[in-house]
Amino acid sequence: MRKVFGVVSLALGAFLLAAAALGQFWAPSHAERTPLEVNTTTRLAGTADKLDPTSGEVQNLDVKATSVTKSDSNHSDDDVVAFVSTTCLVVDKDNVPDCVDAKDPGKRLISASTDTFATDRRTAMATNATRYNAADATDHAGLVNKFPFGSEKKTYPFWDGMLGTTVNADYKGTDTVDGLRTYRYDVNVPTTPAEVVDGVQGSYKTDKSIWVEPRTGSIVKQTQHEVRTLANGDPLLDLDIAYTDQSVKEAVDQADGNARNLWLLTSVVPVGGLVVGLLLVLAGLGLLLGGGLPRRARP
Repeated sequence: MRKVFGVVSLALGAFLLAAAALGQFWAPSHAERTPLEVNTTTRLAGTADKLDPTSGEVQNLDVKATSVTKSDSNHSDDDVVAFVSTTCLVVDKDNVPDCVDAKDPGKRLISASTDTFATDRRTAMATNATRYNAADATDHAGLVNKFPFGSEKKTYPFWDGMLGTTVNADYKGTDTVDGLRTYRYDVNVPTTPAEVVDGVQGSYKTDKSIWVEPRTGSIVKQTQHEVRTLANGDPLLDLDIAYTDQSVKEAVDQADGNARNLWLLTSVVPVGGLVVGLLLVLAGLGLLLGGGLPRRARP
């Protein structure tokens, strides 16, 4: 029986040591990668002062936005994941669905857009290699839909689709969102010339706050105040919008679960596996070697 326990102890100890080695050397480069299967829906709500082109008057409206982001497995690989993201902003009245078309009789559509891009699975930075993007895709740069694993307290380049370039996402502090520890980054774009509507030039400014779970780089909350004006200075859109409470809760729950799994795999398993594995190996050797020694004869 002593020998059996020794063999079992050695085998279990060797297994734990192997797991510790995987957690230490393999997990950081393989587990900390954006999944290849992504399908997320994020909802935002708020208000907007919007120019009515038919009357020339500015209307104050309740609005909601829905953003759906899906990975494109046909254009993804071990290093890069490709995405298709659709965003729809509508007037929130008469039980409006997530999106309507331009012929909506209630004229509830404000804007609808589709964006295709690809990002590095580890750094979350955009890549424009042709094998990952459609031929007519807009080149992207910087961070687009998440922050890197192990996000730091620093400034990151963040993609602004309105300007077609990156702007600074500045670290502003540590906040708690629904019990989850996050880093807050602020994006402040001063009034800047831009194409505010297809084919229409004007100016654009935005103030955005983004809350990020730092271990995974997941965005769990966002607020935004965006202002667009025509070239003559007339207001076009003044938008105040933020993640809904439900979207924040869903994002927090997912990020918290993923962060805990990464912590277990990259922190607990390497240390615990090493310590317990060594103890079991030593115990197993002691049982086997001790069991093999001849017994002393009685006097």
